[in-house]
Amino acid sequence: MTDVHISLPPALRRALELLSDPPADPDVSRGYLDLLGAAGGDAVEKNTGPIQAAWASPIGSMLYDNAQALSRRVLTAFQHPAEWLSIPSGGVALDVGSGPGNVTSALAHSAGPDGLALGVDISEPMLARAARNEAGPHVGFIRADAQRLPLRDNTVDAVVSMAVLQLVPDPAAALAEMARVLRPGGRLAIMVPTAGRAARLWQLLPNIGAHAFGEDEIADILEDNGFTSVRVKNLGTFQTVRAKNG
Repeated sequence: MTDVHISLPPALRRALELLSDPPADPDVSRGYLDLLGAAGGDAVEKNTGPIQAAWASPIGSMLYDNAQALSRRVLTAFQHPAEWLSIPSGGVALDVGSGPGNVTSALAHSAGPDGLALGVDISEPMLARAARNEAGPHVGFIRADAQRLPLRDNTVDAVVSMAVLQLVPDPAAALAEMARVLRPGGRLAIMVPTAGRAARLWQLLPNIGAHAFGEDEIADILEDNGFTSVRVKNLGTFQTVRAKNG
């Protein structure tokens, strides 16, 4: 291991060991591991809609607090994902679209003193805030795209994605990536806004940067990717989906 790697924060040093293509000179200058660089990466489709642009801005990062307050109320009604995921002691948990990182740190707590929780996001303001407020010896953050997760196959024990998939240009690709990195028997928990039966009408509108999920859309994609025990629960305009990998 090089001196550069030894000098990394402990969580990010462990993260490098899980990457499919670890960088020789990792950029952690802003407190998170940046795998996209200034260009933001060019290998996958990007969300250029106005909703995503606002969400990824510094103002959007601050407004996320209001969305988080709503999400916490919704999660209270559903059950917090960490309570269902059964993360093994010393396990690895992945938060896809981690935002300010509060869910990521909760996953680290569930994984115990030898565990690791990694948050992946594409927004630099969100990641800067997460690294400042939530990073620690067992919590690290990575700038990467959900449609091409940087981890090797079968490297994590649990995956969470809270109110993010609607902003991903190709949600099916992101879900397939979650399946790829999740170990057999690992659990997944997702929450998204849903338009229910009105989803098809929403999808006919011009692209504004947010996908409207139908009632069974996510469940069908997960089953196509080998997930079992898929459970869907709706509460108002929110939907949670839970599943086991294989």
